[in-house]
Amino acid sequence: MITNELNDADFTEQSEPFRLFAEWLADAERSEPNDPNAVALATVDAEGMPNVRMVLLKGVDERGFVFYSNFESTKGREILATMKAAMCFHWKSLRRQVRVRGPVEKVSAAEADAYFASRPRGSRIGAWASKQSRPLESRFALEKAVDDYTAKFAIGEIHRPEYWSGLRIVPETIEFWHDRPFRLHDRVIFSREDGGAWSKTRLYP
Repeated sequence: MITNELNDADFTEQSEPFRLFAEWLADAERSEPNDPNAVALATVDAEGMPNVRMVLLKGVDERGFVFYSNFESTKGREILATMKAAMCFHWKSLRRQVRVRGPVEKVSAAEADAYFASRPRGSRIGAWASKQSRPLESRFALEKAVDDYTAKFAIGEIHRPEYWSGLRIVPETIEFWHDRPFRLHDRVIFSREDGGAWSKTRLYP
């Protein structure tokens, strides 16, 4: 049974944020009507202006939070220029939020290949056909590109484009937020430096 009541023990008994995140994500998978792994991803451009968009979390473990992208897209280029990013999960049905900040690293080619191979065939063709974030003259041009790559990959496996891979945020901070009455919310932030041990601090709401 999922409850929105979160008592102090939920934080004080948990000294490792990835375990707590896994519990919250599992709750979201049972309660959210669509895409419980959806997350707002924030980056910054060369002029220092922020950008944010929704992506899907595709992996999480003690190494960090993984998503996949076309590296030639706006988010891909911005991340590769700074190798830093932030995420914000918000699960409305649970009244919970998690924020993640830290440096970014590329996943291994083996990880990227394995995930790409697991995608539906149409999504793999789409990764080849879409020049993500660049101007598109018409819907017909996109559909023609899809047709061309469908014909090209009519036989055999569809290999991963070199410009398409995964990125992992290696968190320096992970903040957990839970709604409470009268805006007296629960907030706890886990922090670490250089991959060391996590420290935990309760914050005013």
